[in-house]
Amino acid sequence: MRFAPCLLVLCLLALGPAPARAEVAEFAAPAGDGDQQLVIYSSLDTDLAAPLITAFQARNPGVAVRYEDLLTGTLHDRIVAETGAGGVTADFAFSSAMDLQVKLANDGYARAVITADTPAWPDWANWRDTVYALTFEPAVFAYHGPSFADTPPPATRADLIRWIADHPDQAQGRVGTYDIARSGVGYLFLARDQDLYPGIWSVVTAMGRAGVRQYPTSGELLERIADGRLAFGYNLLGSYVAEWARQHPDVGLILPRDFTVVVSRVALVPEAAASPELGSAFLAFLMSPDGQMLLSKTLRLPAVSLEVAGQTSPAGGMQDLSGLRLKPVPVSPGLLAYLDQATRQRLIARWNRALSGK
Repeated sequence: MRFAPCLLVLCLLALGPAPARAEVAEFAAPAGDGDQQLVIYSSLDTDLAAPLITAFQARNPGVAVRYEDLLTGTLHDRIVAETGAGGVTADFAFSSAMDLQVKLANDGYARAVITADTPAWPDWANWRDTVYALTFEPAVFAYHGPSFADTPPPATRADLIRWIADHPDQAQGRVGTYDIARSGVGYLFLARDQDLYPGIWSVVTAMGRAGVRQYPTSGELLERIADGRLAFGYNLLGSYVAEWARQHPDVGLILPRDFTVVVSRVALVPEAAASPELGSAFLAFLMSPDGQMLLSKTLRLPAVSLEVAGQTSPAGGMQDLSGLRLKPVPVSPGLLAYLDQATRQRLIARWNRALSGK
């Protein structure tokens, strides 16, 4: 596995069953009859995806787009079920569930696609030309600025333990993180924490003493941090925190100084796509310098391409990543280990025990 400097990729992965959620948006073709339709399944919020779709349609004005915003587990299950039924499925799948995307490719549900940028794509961000990492997203700490007017917010996991111990009134019921049983990225972050940091269970125990609040989505956490119901958020997806911090001055972002887990949002073209040529064209656009620039600058999602990495902050609107102990998750079959149900249940059970102080 090669890690080239300043190579970029984003967000996350999912394990286990997820509640059904589907938000459908239709983007009419800017010109022509719109007889061509690109169908996208994605876990990226529709408002964040809209600039990508608009830019693609500017280059392909005869293409209408149907965009379905799905939870990562639902996205995976839809592609498997629709393919298994002998029908067609999405033309393009974009998900933060790195493991589930690799599983789709490993199980034969993704087709190989070679774009103009494939030869230069980093080895760690491309598995057999079927799954491509397009973004590079750190897990960050988020905080409510006014709640830390008199003390610096925690910048390491050890700092978080100390802050909870030293400020019990301020911390009680006001620490939040993902519900790892319902959030794939939350589960992945915990699994990586356990792999990288022997003291992680002391952190979890401390959060449990503080009455940690758990939520399945970044939006639910950040809404509560923005209005002060939560003072601190542990291991949130950096792109979402950066966007909330831009729009809400009371939201602060910290890249952990002890180590920073980095995950990717990854893309594939399903084998059973109704219009695989459109899915491939959209993938090629997102991998192109223009697409990567749009991801990096407009959405503040760090981009993978070397060309863009030389033109924009590697943090995609976040702090400088230099000097941090970055721990990226490569796109590879090694991710499938996180899908083992027995392993998953053991980790969730240990999480629950630590939170309860047992």
